[in-house]
Amino acid sequence: MLIWPTRPGSWPFDGKDAKIAFSQVIAAIAKSETVYLLVEECHRKEAEDALGDLVTYLEIPTNDAWARDTGPTVLVNDKGDRLAVDWAFNAWGGQVDGLYQDFHEDDQVASRFATALNLPVYDAHPFVLEGGSIHSDGEGTLIVTEACLLSAGRNPQMSKSEIEERLKETLGAEKVIWLPNGIYQDETNEHVDNVAAFVGPAEIVLAWTDDTSDPQYALSMENLTFLAGETDSKGRPFTVHKLLIPKQTQIVHEEDLAGYSYADGEEERFAGERLAASYVNFYIANEAVVLPQFDDPHDRTALDLLAQLFPNREIIGIPARAILLGGGNIHCITQQIPR
Repeated sequence: MLIWPTRPGSWPFDGKDAKIAFSQVIAAIAKSETVYLLVEECHRKEAEDALGDLVTYLEIPTNDAWARDTGPTVLVNDKGDRLAVDWAFNAWGGQVDGLYQDFHEDDQVASRFATALNLPVYDAHPFVLEGGSIHSDGEGTLIVTEACLLSAGRNPQMSKSEIEERLKETLGAEKVIWLPNGIYQDETNEHVDNVAAFVGPAEIVLAWTDDTSDPQYALSMENLTFLAGETDSKGRPFTVHKLLIPKQTQIVHEEDLAGYSYADGEEERFAGERLAASYVNFYIANEAVVLPQFDDPHDRTALDLLAQLFPNREIIGIPARAILLGGGNIHCITQQIPR
């Protein structure tokens, strides 16, 4: 599931470059999966011109294009029955530090999408959670970040242990791994999907930098030290692969700013703002791994490592700065719907 990018406060210059990048991501995934695209009628023709019959179009209203965070988390039991979890969505922090305040349509995306696919829905409201803030190994272990899940704009009425129990109960998990940090200055309060991801049982890629002058270095070191003392739900110690962040710091340029148009109360970009660029923000498709690229010396390093870790999948690099300018990347704009 993806959503066509049209929000003027996220996608500059009418999303021209973002739509190209989204289309490339969709084409890569559509090689091995059915792709559903949420697009409102007023943008349907431009989506069809770009994508033709690569996708199944669904006219479901949205406020923005972050399918990972607004779409449902679909569970599958041992019998093959599916259930769509509909979390509360408040634009990454609501009145505390949310990025926009008009999130009513986004909060209903999960249930509307599930209904369109005839999936039963579990309403998890008022518990606030985004799909990008959790990763699962499919074997009982979840990984999250304290920075995100304990942020004041999510579920401040709940303790860490209460949040953990809610996750276990809702998702059928046995253990939650609480990484301390995400990516430096990640505006989602440091989602886990930008800093760490499972690539196999008890095997993780972790965003990394060797530059000791980069603020990310201390955050990555703390995460690595934490994982060294942890095991998964089956008692297995973690194998951690360091996945370098881009060598060149990704920032908002002055020329980018003219393309944005903001709603009242919406977070605004500024020239020189550091963007939370990470190669960990990839999507694992049935037959491929779709990986962001930044025209950076570390692009090749990321491609090579993922090729080693996923020898049976094609590794497809997509130029992704246009997605990053919106605040996330390839994993953030996609939400898998397991069979």
